[in-house]
Amino acid sequence: MQPTIRLIEPHDDPFLAAIIRQNLADHQLDLPGTAYFDPELDHLSTFYAQPMANYFTITDATLGVLGGGGYAPYDQTKKIAELQKFYLGPAAKGLGLSYSLLQTIEASAQELGYQQLYLETHHLLSVALHVYQKAGYLEIDGPLQHTQHTTMDRFFVKHLLN
Repeated sequence: MQPTIRLIEPHDDPFLAAIIRQNLADHQLDLPGTAYFDPELDHLSTFYAQPMANYFTITDATLGVLGGGGYAPYDQTKKIAELQKFYLGPAAKGLGLSYSLLQTIEASAQELGYQQLYLETHHLLSVALHVYQKAGYLEIDGPLQHTQHTTMDRFFVKHLLN
């Protein structure tokens, strides 16, 4: 398997929506207050075409779309972007692709002038928590601002600039 990380394309949308929904359902998080019901979930390529946002897809020539992740503005005055919709499908898990994808996202966000990435997750997503902590994300006590994902109960920040 030789996966590639690239910017999202419209034909990726249904595959990514399915991966995200399946991950959430697998952890009993197919609930209101999670990304499962986000209105943009079926059209991520359109949503992440907004200024100061990007979404990256991991693909494989044989297996197709393996997962993805992106960021969008969170607090532009403080130069904070939010890491969003970061999920891998079963074929991508355990291969270290999460770290490569995070590095791509972080570099892109930094190029656009962001100094921090903020994220919201849930304690049931234990593998994701491990990845974020290993990648240098620091847990904070609560959300930085009011959140639409009210079911999320773990919050992290990573400083992109030293």
